[in-house]
Amino acid sequence: MATVDLNLPADAETLVQQGLTLAIDKPLGMTSFHVVRRMRGAFQRRYNLKKLKIGHAGTLDPLATGVLVLCVGRATKGIQQYVDSEKGYQAVLTLGAITASYDAESDIEPTGSAIPELTDELRLALIEQFSGLISQKPPIFSAVKIEGKRAYHLARKGVAVDIKAREVVIHALSIQAIQPDVWQLDILCSKGTYIRSLAHDMGQSLGCGAYLSGLVRTQVGSHHLHACHDLDAAWEAVHPGHISEE
Repeated sequence: MATVDLNLPADAETLVQQGLTLAIDKPLGMTSFHVVRRMRGAFQRRYNLKKLKIGHAGTLDPLATGVLVLCVGRATKGIQQYVDSEKGYQAVLTLGAITASYDAESDIEPTGSAIPELTDELRLALIEQFSGLISQKPPIFSAVKIEGKRAYHLARKGVAVDIKAREVVIHALSIQAIQPDVWQLDILCSKGTYIRSLAHDMGQSLGCGAYLSGLVRTQVGSHHLHACHDLDAAWEAVHPGHISEE
């Protein structure tokens, strides 16, 4: 594991008063909260702090990897600027099947419908349809609040969930076929965009169905994936010589 230099403050007061922002490459299968919890523990031990403000600037689902911006101490006051910033994603769509969650976290149901070939004509038509200002409904398995309750809590209880459509902006979109039934999308979009919904809606438009089978967040504002820190390396840099607590 390569060592990293996080340019850490010399003392606890500087950390809390000046704050710190760092971008982590979130591992597959881990929640965003778990990343925050691990790094909070490392900072608290290094600086001997009982409490420490630390938060992330936009949740990534467990099955997604990539840029997760963490703000520590006073830097938490600037979280909203990252939440509001443009996001970049590399998404993998599997065609010919659908799921209730619009991704691979729920049962996969084959549609049996023919999957179209991604011709240049179809690619251009899809890019035109799904670029610019578009309307989309967040998945029912999402953190959107309905009368004060998270949609996913209601959905898991079998309660009918009706989420209103919202407008988002797709600034840039490219599409290529990895396999006949597996496509890759590279996306630059506004805040609030659900890539799962984009995958589902594209599948509906194609008539064969689709779900999101892979997702990497490549950008949050000025933070890009190539400059992100490995989580274990960042933990070791903050609290060297100790065993990470999961």
